[in-house]
Amino acid sequence: MAENVNTQRTSDSGVSIWLDDLSRTRIESGSLQKLIAEKNVVGVTTNPSIFQKALAQVGPYDEQLKQLGKIDVEDAVRELTTTDVRNATDIFREIAEKTDFVDGRVSIEVDPRLAHDTENTEKQAEELWAKVNRPNAMIKIPATLEGLPAITATLAKGISVNVTLIFSLERYEKVMDAFIEGMVQADKNGHDLKHMGSVASFFVSRVDTAVDKLLEANGSEEAKALEGKAAVANARLAYELFEKKFSEDPRWADLAAKGAKVQRPLWASTGTKNPAYSNSKYVDELVAENVVNTMPEKTLNALAEQGDGRPSIKGTYEESHKIMEDLANLGINIKDVTDKLEADGVAAFIKSWDSVLSDTQAGIDRVNA
Repeated sequence: MAENVNTQRTSDSGVSIWLDDLSRTRIESGSLQKLIAEKNVVGVTTNPSIFQKALAQVGPYDEQLKQLGKIDVEDAVRELTTTDVRNATDIFREIAEKTDFVDGRVSIEVDPRLAHDTENTEKQAEELWAKVNRPNAMIKIPATLEGLPAITATLAKGISVNVTLIFSLERYEKVMDAFIEGMVQADKNGHDLKHMGSVASFFVSRVDTAVDKLLEANGSEEAKALEGKAAVANARLAYELFEKKFSEDPRWADLAAKGAKVQRPLWASTGTKNPAYSNSKYVDELVAENVVNTMPEKTLNALAEQGDGRPSIKGTYEESHKIMEDLANLGINIKDVTDKLEADGVAAFIKSWDSVLSDTQAGIDRVNA
């Protein structure tokens, strides 16, 4: 079947479509290959919640669990998840090579319980990179304050990094600095910069979910007019910072001359939570060159069915700044919102990881009964 016209238009406008989902069933059924062929999917992201859903399935992982025997549950989870990611990177290898390793990437996240532990995040990132052992993998590290130095240190070792759980513009600026510093160190350490990659995963829909609640509580006409606008404005202003940083930072010009590629903004959390909004809202309103949009399959299908896919960020900066000013004038402190979203995001991933461990332990017990 031919590629979908709406996903193709989105890709042609500069957006790399990555699927926000992975499981053994998806790999072995051919579903992933079908999305690559028909809906312009050129990468995959995973997170603890995705693995929770995958490993809760009884059956797909039993054969590998039998082979592993009565293994420690932490080691078992490491084996199961890195196997899926390795197999997915092999499916995407051709895309990786065709795009000079810009796309064809598959991300795997460090243990979310390490979100505030710099040293062990750095250590586990290196272990995961070695375990997957594929040049088109990416290691996900959260953009907590403790995560920032781990991002730099991991890049310095020549390891590609997906920075996750970014909610605020202030933190995003620090993430870009951590990336550039990491690439400077990678260069000093003798790593080839050409095939290194990084994305900055800026979370979108959760911002509207949080801000819309505050606007509803306010109840004024001015507040009502701002519903559904905060998340897109926040992301568009992130793109403004991205353009400014990589065109003006003198360190970057030197790295780019050596073949380094920019750290692209990645729009994450793009599934629409509010049924009043279009299912493809957080794709259509964030189309620009040099971005990634990682979508759950429901959002990908909505894009394929009804998406616009034409550029929608350029020319919106003034309007986006005004939206943020209007929110502030209504007493909504966006920093308070994004600080809470980061804390909640870490907590949610830890909860999912606890479920991954318990489901995997149940699987070990079942196959060894």
